[in-house]
Amino acid sequence: MTSNSESTTGISTTPDTVDVLVVGAGPTGLLLAGDLAAQGLSVTVVERRRHEAGNVTRAFAVHARTLELLDTRGLADELVKTGTTLTGLRLFGRLGLDLSRLHTRFPFLLITPQYEVEHLLERRARTTGVDFRYGAELTDLDRTSGADTVTTTIRAADGTRTPLTARYVVGTDGVRSSVRRALGLPFPGESVIRSIVLADVRLTEEPASLLTVNGVGDAFAFIAPFGDGWYRVMGWDRTHQAADSDPVELDELRGIARRAFGTDFGMHDARWISRFHSDERQVPAYRVGRVFLAGDAAHVHSPAGGQGMNTGLQDAANLSWKLAAALRGHTADTEALLDSYHAERHPVGTKVLRASGAIVRLAMARSPLQRTVRTLVTRALSVVRPASDRAIGMISGIGIAYPAPRGAHRLTGKRAPDLDLTEGRLHQLLAEGKFVLVTPAGVPTPTSPAPLLHTHWTGDRTTVLLVRPDGYIAWAGERTDPAALTAALTR
Repeated sequence: MTSNSESTTGISTTPDTVDVLVVGAGPTGLLLAGDLAAQGLSVTVVERRRHEAGNVTRAFAVHARTLELLDTRGLADELVKTGTTLTGLRLFGRLGLDLSRLHTRFPFLLITPQYEVEHLLERRARTTGVDFRYGAELTDLDRTSGADTVTTTIRAADGTRTPLTARYVVGTDGVRSSVRRALGLPFPGESVIRSIVLADVRLTEEPASLLTVNGVGDAFAFIAPFGDGWYRVMGWDRTHQAADSDPVELDELRGIARRAFGTDFGMHDARWISRFHSDERQVPAYRVGRVFLAGDAAHVHSPAGGQGMNTGLQDAANLSWKLAAALRGHTADTEALLDSYHAERHPVGTKVLRASGAIVRLAMARSPLQRTVRTLVTRALSVVRPASDRAIGMISGIGIAYPAPRGAHRLTGKRAPDLDLTEGRLHQLLAEGKFVLVTPAGVPTPTSPAPLLHTHWTGDRTTVLLVRPDGYIAWAGERTDPAALTAALTR
């Protein structure tokens, strides 16, 4: 990285050059940056906020698939210690979803503040050598057609503007993404629910369920514990649709809770309280040349289901290994590999948007017909095991799969469980950021253009699996087929 030289105009005349510029230091950007730096790439993270630790956070739920991704980075077990685990979810008083049925090391929902996730991911990113620039923001982005770099302008807190050139840029800078605006991309969608009151409070009475959710008439409320005596409470009142900027007091939230639950559980001592609205929006393209969008910069939806932070982290895990492969020259077709980020993650974003929206609309059911539909849906999910399993798989992320080529093995595109192999657990082996080839004993290690770790089944299974660095199966076969395996590794 070259040094800056200041001119009399306050603009640095010598640009830095990095492999990847990440704009936004939330969980999505931190995981992405840490992954790339761990592969020896130069990464700069720009964040408009000052670097200040705090306890004001909106996200609080970490789902099983996200914990698996953190497990491959050696962070999951430490994160679990910071929160409370829920093995079951109960919605609308009658719908029960049993997370203990998930086939994973983490058959639960972890309730922990977003700042705990950010703390671990930032520590990892700093350890791997990421350059952080807090109190700075991207003000301009020049992606000249055909160029092999992107030139940006970064404005520091003192107003100084510095050009920074990157081979790729990733916007993980939230709903008001400066990267998305610089690209001129629309963010189509609508506001689904307005005037949501959100607070962290103490409770005098402990709720009977760890996760308490209910909608009655014109009121909807949600309560979840952080495990340290604080509770996250969210409430919505159809009859009081105030602007986000309008003042809000704890009495308003107490009233909503009493209508939804019959009690406010003696909530008191709010450490913070705010009002916001929830949108459903998704950008049409996650990739524009050498610029990518991930997390809330690419998609935003209701908080129902706790999907936001999780979906963003999974975006980052999908993109990071592909950028690393492109920058390291480990792919025969860079454009196709990078295009696969949008092809795989855009449909997932759409599904999450629809699923979280469906939960909100069920909670907001008002007319007799709408409430009848809610009753029928919740009853079906409670008694029909396949439907319940699909719902659990979607919410937890465990059931998410990517499209497979025509004629591919049935396992292709699916998440690989944490297999016990002769060389250790699969998720431990994925920590190296390489493809993992799983074969029966005696199969020779093939030549691979990308870094490859070869391991073996502990039993007599004959299936051959090629697992991507993000834990999804890139190729599978029921017997060793050297030609097909070589083709898969090349592709």
